[in-house]
Amino acid sequence: MTSPLETSSTDKPTRRIAIEQVSRVEGHGKVTLLLDAEGHVHQARLHIVEFRGFERFIQGRPYWEVPVMVQRLCGICPVSHHLAASKALDVVVGAKQVTATAEKVRRLMHYGQMLQSHALHFFHLASPDLLFGFDSEVSRRNIVGVAAAYPELAKQGVLLRKFGQEIIRITAGKRVHGTGSVPGGVNKSVSREERKELLAALPQVLEWARSGVELVKALHGKNRALYESFGLFRSTLLSLVGEQGRLEFYDGTLRARDADGKIILDGVAPKDFRAHIEEEIKPWSYMKFPYLTSLGPERGWYKVGPLARVQNCDFIHTPLAEAQRQAFRDAHGGAVVHAPLAYHWARLIELLHAAEVVGELLVDDDLSGTELVVTGERTGEGVGCIEAPRGTLIHHYRVDAQDLVTMCNLIVSTTHNNQAMNEAVRAVAREYLDGHEPTEPLLNHLEVAIRAFDPCLSCATHALGQMPLQVEVRSPTGALLGRLVR
Repeated sequence: MTSPLETSSTDKPTRRIAIEQVSRVEGHGKVTLLLDAEGHVHQARLHIVEFRGFERFIQGRPYWEVPVMVQRLCGICPVSHHLAASKALDVVVGAKQVTATAEKVRRLMHYGQMLQSHALHFFHLASPDLLFGFDSEVSRRNIVGVAAAYPELAKQGVLLRKFGQEIIRITAGKRVHGTGSVPGGVNKSVSREERKELLAALPQVLEWARSGVELVKALHGKNRALYESFGLFRSTLLSLVGEQGRLEFYDGTLRARDADGKIILDGVAPKDFRAHIEEEIKPWSYMKFPYLTSLGPERGWYKVGPLARVQNCDFIHTPLAEAQRQAFRDAHGGAVVHAPLAYHWARLIELLHAAEVVGELLVDDDLSGTELVVTGERTGEGVGCIEAPRGTLIHHYRVDAQDLVTMCNLIVSTTHNNQAMNEAVRAVAREYLDGHEPTEPLLNHLEVAIRAFDPCLSCATHALGQMPLQVEVRSPTGALLGRLVR
């Protein structure tokens, strides 16, 4: 499945165009293009230039510190890392099944995060492109421009995120980098007063979520030809699914469908992921390239996240979101949708689902229970898997007899989507830039394709082995005195 734009071999002189940094995403990345004298694209790549090293410096730390430490990977989706680490370490402390209160508090925390993260991405980061056009004035393509032209829409986005952040504060202790989830359970429950306060705001949240889905549906209807062809590529889909194949964010088993929708992997327990997923290293990015072992690195890459989840599941158990899932399928004749811009439609369906699940949980008295933590027979290894806003997230740890972490491997959502994002970039470059002089509006088309995946580049960056290092010593005049390369 290698694209002709993957290669840079050419007898003609080339010039390099770089988008540095990619805007309106979390973290740091750049896009590079190699063009010949006629402007034809010979290579298009998304580079992740940020190095974090979490997998290394977590080693040697006591396991109970990990659920709090790993949240520092990200300020947008810290809850996902908090809970994935907790679920992995549940296994280590022997908590085969956490209490009903612990599971439901964690679920409320997680669905609150899904709601706030999806609201942030769509209303603040993606909507300027969708509302004003990909080639509109750059000064307008931002949340300030949206607030000026669509003040009510911008307000709804802010308040939807505020509601999700309030859920996180109540369940985790604070809005960002909380401490509510611990190995074996949680350290606090949700009081009846807190539940009542959140329930009072829920009807308005549901209404805003419903109107958000209708907005993105209308945008797709108005621009159907563009939205169904922009950055188009075909791939396998991967996600967790719950019981009977329902849409599930907190728990479940791994399922994969091929590009035509046929199930090719199903019922895989997260603890067995290593038998089915491998990671490839490429020299031009700090981000790894996962693939399904059975298909190999050339054919086995896939996409994750809202577009994969909404199509990989068999149903959504909440009625409003299920009706919208059916409308999404009907709009495309039941065929698998691969166009990156459809991520936004699926994302808003998930936002609505998250609001509905929050409503279900808030009326459940288990949330206010007193049994918070369980432990059992210790083990030395655990895997935690969860659906983060951007897609499937896997945390894998080994812990020694002294309670210290000896191994950490994280496969985060944006890493799963690495090859898919590169394919989208190449498809856009081929369609819009080949043979044309690059301009800011044309280069923004590449960023639009990347933003559709809602990447968190900070989360996704780690390296195998040693980080390449080059040290140069120069005189006050700038003359090179020496160079050391590792």
